[in-house]
Amino acid sequence: MARTATGITVRKLGEITGLAFSTINRYENTGKANITTINKMKEALESAGVVFIPKNGGGPGVRLK
Repeated sequence: MARTATGITVRKLGEITGLAFSTINRYENTGKANITTINKMKEALESAGVVFIPKNGGGPGVRLK
């Protein structure tokens, strides 16, 4: 959802982070990735204006700045 909210495509996120298209797709489909991969995507999305909201009883979420 965070990537879609910013209008960043999977390919563009791959260019920004240096990650393979397939790595990003796999993470979006399974939720599985190593911490380095997750941090790269998170940093790129935060730079694009995404704010990650920690668990607050209803679960984690995101919003745009």
